[in-house]
Amino acid sequence: MNNMKKKLLIIIPIAAVVVAAWIAFCGYQWSWGPFMKLHDFKTSALEGNGEKYSLDNAAPNADSPIEGKTVLFLGSSVTYGSASGGVSFADYIGKRDGCTVIKSAVSGTTLVESGINSYVSRLKKLDTEKVDLFVCQLSTNDASQKKELGKIIKSKNLNDFDTKTIAGAIEYIICYSKEKWNCPVIFYTNPRYDSELYGEMVDILKEAEAKWGISVIDMWNDAELNAALNKNTALYMADKVHPTKAGYLEIWTPFMEKTVFGVMKEETK
Repeated sequence: MNNMKKKLLIIIPIAAVVVAAWIAFCGYQWSWGPFMKLHDFKTSALEGNGEKYSLDNAAPNADSPIEGKTVLFLGSSVTYGSASGGVSFADYIGKRDGCTVIKSAVSGTTLVESGINSYVSRLKKLDTEKVDLFVCQLSTNDASQKKELGKIIKSKNLNDFDTKTIAGAIEYIICYSKEKWNCPVIFYTNPRYDSELYGEMVDILKEAEAKWGISVIDMWNDAELNAALNKNTALYMADKVHPTKAGYLEIWTPFMEKTVFGVMKEETK
């Protein structure tokens, strides 16, 4: 018995150190968990996160159709800006276009309802009364975590959607947003990267677009945008999924604004 106690006294501290080291590594590498700020330290030295690309240096757009509007952004690390010091396209849009931005973004989370921070779970908790435009990320985490794809169904009843699948979560988010805020809904995809499942998610999203009449900012299939990013990947992307400030400011934000402006102009006709 004494030998067992001695072994436990050795094993438990070692296990605690290993777990703490793993949690710290997750924060440093992927901006997850209590040590997520370590990732800011890692990425701050990147050229694409230099001062010239800071939020303060983003020039305003004259006569923006979303000036004075409230725009809700729902997403994970790409919407948060995990490789760019917490600054993303959402913040640049707010600065450039003079709109009020609500950014609900938690790194590592999924569309699929799994835990308190999933997209669906956070959406239900939002108590914002007025939203003029809702923009949602097609999360790469669902692909990396190999969540069940599911399928688009005929029903438009909120209670019919299986939020444990990607398709069901997409439909639930669209339906919930339309019922709660009666505003235009836009989903956006990531640019192209090596993920067969994410490509299938984009296809599912296109089916949802046709069914619900939403808009999709499709960076996955845009050859010109992907070519621009690939031309200077080191400047524009911190890794295959996450942009730097330069990537957001010079490539992502102007591309996304085209659809955002078009949707809001159509809404105000």
